[in-house]
Amino acid sequence: MLAATVRVTRDLDLAEECVQDAYAQALTNWAADGIPARPGAWLTTVARRRALDLLRRESVLRRSLPLLVDDATVPGADSSIGDADDIPDDRLRLICTCCHPAIAPEAQVALTLRLLCGLTTAEVGRAFLVSEPTMAARLTRAKKKIAAARIPYVVPAAAELPERIDAVLTVVHLLFTTGHSAPAGADLMRRDLVERALDLARMLRALLPGNGDVAGLLALILLTDARRATRLDPAGRLLLLAEQDRSQWDRAAITEGAGLVREALRARPPSRFALQAAIAAVHAEAPRWEDTDWREVVALYDVLSQVWPSPVVALNRAVAVGMADGPAAGLDAIDALRDEPQLAGYSYTSAARADFLRRLGRAEEARTSYEEALLLTDNDVERDFLVRRLGELDTH
Repeated sequence: MLAATVRVTRDLDLAEECVQDAYAQALTNWAADGIPARPGAWLTTVARRRALDLLRRESVLRRSLPLLVDDATVPGADSSIGDADDIPDDRLRLICTCCHPAIAPEAQVALTLRLLCGLTTAEVGRAFLVSEPTMAARLTRAKKKIAAARIPYVVPAAAELPERIDAVLTVVHLLFTTGHSAPAGADLMRRDLVERALDLARMLRALLPGNGDVAGLLALILLTDARRATRLDPAGRLLLLAEQDRSQWDRAAITEGAGLVREALRARPPSRFALQAAIAAVHAEAPRWEDTDWREVVALYDVLSQVWPSPVVALNRAVAVGMADGPAAGLDAIDALRDEPQLAGYSYTSAARADFLRRLGRAEEARTSYEEALLLTDNDVERDFLVRRLGELDTH
């Protein structure tokens, strides 16, 4: 709805207002007349009509005419990636336009996740490991930049896509990770976000079939999501990789993903998505947990750390070191990251540290770390897992 309405208003705030008005009107109309056969289309039509009414009433249309460029008249439109036959999804169209090079890269990604992928400001903040107020301020600045620079909401020509592709892929990746492990709520996953990310990755693959970064991202999503059926037990409790029934993993997705990994790694230098997908492939192709080649995982993280330095990559490498060389080595690697401010409020840091302390028999220290992880976790399934871990400490 928002993506379709922005194409009318060319104004983010006005489009959001119109979408909210459409929902408010639905609450009244549907209660009296019943839910229409196509509620999504009804809401989108109402939002777009509301936008046109506001534009006319407030005389914004006259002032906005230079920005209201029809896609067919955009220079280079004949080679545009935005033709309906090429991009059937309005969200991908708007992701491409929001990832404008005039906007700071982090702001491009944050704004697109917030406005066009349905994530809350708090969820976007978690994705960037910053507080909600910090992210809210960042989003406000990005909107003001769009307004001040008069950045038009037009579909970019094909030649302009390469300079935007990294931000577009980052959006799709963060959308997937947020769906794969929901930051908050009763469910471990948000299937709607996972499916949306997979759809968008496949569209990008169709648009740029020879792009190694795109191949790597699609491979990463396929290989990670292949485990979805085994992440919870029948009672809805979280299962770690070591506990999952690998015979239930999606072999077709793993086969497709592994092929894409090989293609993505042929690009030089390999992208961060290709390297992350290669790590996922090591896990997916190991017949048993005990067969996982942790030294290869550590080596891949070493390369990834050079290509894409990140506190989260460093944390994941530390966990892999603990699996390869023992819990003491893993604990030392995590403690070496103690001064990373982005990891201070990251629940997985405390949870990983707690697990290594538990395996070393340091129960009281493990208890403290588990309790710290609990304070930082808002997902009910993950909280239940941490509570169970704490209970196991009491029985030993």
